[in-house]
Amino acid sequence: MTQDGSFFDKVKQKTNVSQQDLFSLAQSVNNVDLTNPENVRKLIHQVAAMAQVKVDPKKEQELIKAITSKQIPLDFSTLSSIFQKK
Repeated sequence: MTQDGSFFDKVKQKTNVSQQDLFSLAQSVNNVDLTNPENVRKLIHQVAAMAQVKVDPKKEQELIKAITSKQIPLDFSTLSSIFQKK
C-alpha cells in the first residue's frame, strides 16, 4: 500500500469520507476565499454533510473564527501529517 493510500484509508476509517469525495471537495474550494466567514460556513456545512456529522452552532462559530483568522493550517501537507500520526 502506498503512503497516499494509507493516508486516505485512515481518513476513510475516521470520517467515512472517500478519497474521491476529498478530491471533489478540494477541487470545489480551490479558489474560495477562506477569509470570508460565509464561504467558511458553507465549507463547514459541506464537510459535515460528507462526514454525516452535525456541527453545533457554537463549534461552527469557533471553526469560522479559527479558519478566517488563519489559526488552522489548511495546506495538504499539514493535514496529511495529522493523519499520519499513530
